Amino acid sequence: MMNNVDVAVIGGGMVGLTLALALKPLGLRVAVIESQDLDTPISNEPDSRVSALSRASENIFRNLGVWAEIEASRVTAYQAMEVWEQDSFAKIEFDAMRMSPSNLGYIAENQIITHALYQQVKRESHITLFSQTKCQSLNMGESEAWLMLDNGQGLTAKLVVGADGANSWIRKQQDIPLTHWDYGHTAIVANVRTTEPHQRIARQAFTPQGPLAFLPLHQSHLSSIVWSVDSQKAERLMSVDDDEFEKSLTAEFDAKLGMSYLQSPRRAFPLTMRYARDFVVERVALVGDAAHTIHPLAGQGVNLGLLDAAALAQELASLVDKGKDIGSKANLRQYERWRKAEAAKMIAAMQGFKDLFEGDNPAKKLIRGIGMSLAGQLPGAKHEIMNRALGLKGELPNLAKGVLDPNAR
Repeated sequence: MMNNVDVAVIGGGMVGLTLALALKPLGLRVAVIESQDLDTPISNEPDSRVSALSRASENIFRNLGVWAEIEASRVTAYQAMEVWEQDSFAKIEFDAMRMSPSNLGYIAENQIITHALYQQVKRESHITLFSQTKCQSLNMGESEAWLMLDNGQGLTAKLVVGADGANSWIRKQQDIPLTHWDYGHTAIVANVRTTEPHQRIARQAFTPQGPLAFLPLHQSHLSSIVWSVDSQKAERLMSVDDDEFEKSLTAEFDAKLGMSYLQSPRRAFPLTMRYARDFVVERVALVGDAAHTIHPLAGQGVNLGLLDAAALAQELASLVDKGKDIGSKANLRQYERWRKAEAAKMIAAMQGFKDLFEGDNPAKKLIRGIGMSLAGQLPGAKHEIMNRALGLKGELPNLAKGVLDPNAR
């Protein structure tokens, strides 16, 4: 059986589903192909995979009609942020009470975000979802792409979008080269219960081993940790028993929240920077982790991917309005220039942070301390930093700028 659509989105994660929903005003037929079963209930146990959602991402979800469901579940609006370096005077604090936003962002479990997006996708007639299905082959015609699925069904599409993650099948099928390097770090994630309440404050400590973040969850003593350490130490931390891990974690965090106790299994993820040489080839566009992956120390990876989805939808809307081919590489170059530039800026910033806070050289520690002190004291500096963290700086797609008038879409 052959299905004809305008856009085939490969990958039904947060970024792929966001793109599919964002295409609704364009009147395009959209297919989403996802290998996992999306029709699963939210687990009673909080997921250790969480995302720090920026204000820009919140705006995107509000405009797509999914924010109310996300906000009604296990989501934490954090009111302040504390960043410091171990054994140094380097420290900076941000407080929403002293700034214009009512909060500095949200910590949300990935499963909750995906579930809310999926529920909305099911309501939309323009989207056909192929769940628990993989692509087997991709062939290019003059004006369309041909996809064969492992369930025997076929698809033709004017544009195929790779939203299928860091090890993208689409990217490999098109032989799109990668610029990449191993950060030499592994991120250990888990949920922990602390003896002291988090007070809805996001905290990050820079240690000689790497950054350690405690992100506040919906319960006052429950946090999600992201502990980035060199891969050899990560292997040791993953092999020790819970008691020893908890003691090491508490010590590394200077016992800022008292003793930490594991509330979920530990999971480890090797960290690699990836940057696709092409975000667009003929009939194919890449978004999210398929196009780029960055160090998680500022929690901006998912926000960058959601902005890709909103930006691609905006560019496709312009092409549809002008009656142009939505799969033509030449017509999609504006999207590629836009998002490659934004991704490159973020990659450079994350690498700069990592290099600046790496090691315990006394001169570098002094520079870090002076820099953070100045950032906290110079007029307007904190607002500038927070606007960037909130995703309110740079060239933003319309969906991310604020809540749109639904009648104007």
